Amino acid sequence: MAVWPQIRITVLKKNFDPELAQAYRKPEARKSPCNLFEVGQVFMVDGFAGQPADWPCGWAWNDIHRVVTALTVGGDFGVWMQNPAEFITCCTDGIKPVVFKVERLP
Repeated sequence: MAVWPQIRITVLKKNFDPELAQAYRKPEARKSPCNLFEVGQVFMVDGFAGQPADWPCGWAWNDIHRVVTALTVGGDFGVWMQNPAEFITCCTDGIKPVVFKVERLP
């Protein structure tokens, strides 16, 4: 049985573009940063790249899952990152994206 490394996901930043929100969101839709995550919030992934039980957004998980999987199986992002065992990524919400640090723990 394989022993998979722990992966830590930290919320680094929540962005919001009010001009895009005003131009494209429905009038009744929230026009503010994402309300599902908080800056500094930490999630742990144990096992083979499984979604943490307390992860609040399926869309965001789908967006970052490939990075989590790559780090779980020993992927190396050293081409772009100072630490090859981490990557900065975000969800694909163009109006209110959330930025995550995904890192493989030693």
